Amino acid sequence: QVQLVESGGGLVQPGGSLRLSCAASGSIFSVNEMAWYRQAPGKERELVATITSSGGSTNYAESVKGRFTISRDNAKNTVTLQMNSLKSEDTAVYYCNAKVGRFVKWSWGQGTQVTVSS
Repeated sequence: QVQLVESGGGLVQPGGSLRLSCAASGSIFSVNEMAWYRQAPGKERELVATITSSGGSTNYAESVKGRFTISRDNAKNTVTLQMNSLKSEDTAVYYCNAKVGRFVKWSWGQGTQVTVSS
């Protein structure tokens, strides 16, 4: 079973930036479409950004388009989410996973908390 470890979260002021990283164990990482998700308190987990296995195509939720950038390094089994111009509504626990249609492929990691507040 692949293990996912997210990191890079923290407390940041509105307008600030954070860079999240997700490390995945296992050699099968590179064949999977990867995604970042987030879950705010009292809300369901939502899809934030996706990236194809080669990294050649990305997609974003409307709420983060133009502010967030997803990337991956298949040699290092990592996927990254660069978050700029952060807003209070971006506050959530962020998770990564392999996306298979409407579902995810692996067990969730512990996530990384992002708090945007002045």
